[in-house]
Parts: sequence; structure tokens; C-alpha cells
Amino acid sequence: MFYNILLHAHSGLRWIVLILLLAAIVTAFRKWQAHDEYTAGDNKLYLFALIATHTQFLIGLILYFISPKVPLGTGVDFGSIMRESIYRFYTVEHLAGMLIAVVLITIGRSKSRRLSGPIQKHRTVFIFFGLGLLLILASIPWPSRIPGAGWF
Repeated sequence: MFYNILLHAHSGLRWIVLILLLAAIVTAFRKWQAHDEYTAGDNKLYLFALIATHTQFLIGLILYFISPKVPLGTGVDFGSIMRESIYRFYTVEHLAGMLIAVVLITIGRSKSRRLSGPIQKHRTVFIFFGLGLLLILASIPWPSRIPGAGWF
């Protein structure tokens, strides 16, 4: 039951993460190109995107250790896991892609806060959040990519 609750939370929160990241990227790009100021609203949007991404990652990390789709610790050898595409995806590809994406988004937020000019801040958020979003989109188990994966 705990697994199902976390799985549904993880699947639903994905949409919030995607919307917040997309909003942050569009905002950063528009303000970077317009040489616009870095406002408290921008700061909050970028922070909420970061928090949602980290929350999603933490739920995913818990799922990683309790999911039947990740057969680590069950006596299955790693070679067998790598031969089965669904196990390989959840055990290695999904985790690695999401971890790198979270690191990029975190670095982008951290670097942007230390920069002095608004143009540099927005450009940094755009680049790092954009790269993170691309990795996230490539690592999501979309229904057309992974058998048995659902939209929610």
C-alpha cells in the first residue's frame, strides 16, 4: 500500500515538476532576452521549481529501494538486470538521468543566486534548467517507451 501511494504521488508530481520547470525556463529566456530585472517573483518561481524537483527526486529515491521494478538485493545478478530492458531502465537509466538533471537544476539555481547581474542570472537559469528538463523528458517512463508505464 505504501508503495502504491508513493508511486501515484511520484507519477502525479511529475506534471507539477514539468510545468514549474517549463514556466521557469520560459520566464528566464524571456527576461534574459529582454534584459529584464530579476524580481522576487522570479526568485520564487525558480525556487519552487527546484523544491518540486528535489521532492520528486526524494520520492523516486524511496521508490528505487522498494520497487519490484528494481530487483537489487533480490539475488538477481546485475547482468540479468542489464539484459531486461524494463529492469535496466528503472535500475540504471531512469536513476542516472534524473540524478544528473537534479544536479544540473541545483547548480543552475545556486550559480544564478551568486551572480550579480539580472541578465546573467536569467541566462544561467535558462541553460541549467533547460538541460535538466531535457534530461528529465528523456528519462521519464513514457507509456510509448516503457511497457506497462502509465500517464499517471
